[in-house]
Amino acid sequence: MAKNSNSSMNLRMTVYIALFTALIIIGGYISVPVPVGPVPIVLADFFVMVTGLFLGRKRGAISVALYLALGALGLPVFAGGKAGLAVLFGPTGGFLFGYFLVVIAIGLLTESVETTPGKAMLVKNVIALVAGNVLLYLVGVPWLKAVAKMSWAGAIIAGFVPFIAGIIIKIAAAAALGQILLPRFKQTLIQITPQTEEA
Repeated sequence: MAKNSNSSMNLRMTVYIALFTALIIIGGYISVPVPVGPVPIVLADFFVMVTGLFLGRKRGAISVALYLALGALGLPVFAGGKAGLAVLFGPTGGFLFGYFLVVIAIGLLTESVETTPGKAMLVKNVIALVAGNVLLYLVGVPWLKAVAKMSWAGAIIAGFVPFIAGIIIKIAAAAALGQILLPRFKQTLIQITPQTEEA
């Protein structure tokens, strides 16, 4: 009976991981080219933020790893339906690999956050989301500069400046979503985790 229960919990967690991977993929399909450079405006980073908030660093990293693996294997999951190693190691690759840092940083900073909605939870979540985005652009912009052979000014203009307003909106939306749904979801994870670990 315990084995069946643990299998059910493992299956449930696998479904959560796959669900958040699917959301990241959908976010990548919602892509708007930016005239000043190769980095498009996407919603994938928003769903990576949400993944970090909801799944934490370990499960969130698995979700992002699955997303990148699918793209590397040739499935059209990257921005605009692109795929392959050429994209992964191209000018925008730093942002794709940076998703790992985003989800891990947000997970680390929020896993111990109290699950009761309130100002303290909101502030900690916003700090985590900001930190994740700082890391994303600290990796993405230098990578863009190196691969595309741009100047620092050119890389910043192409890889950061057009996204500032979007970053603020996405952080606000992710924080609001977390405030509404995260407490109940984390309680579900707490119920799952001990039984899974006992297995």
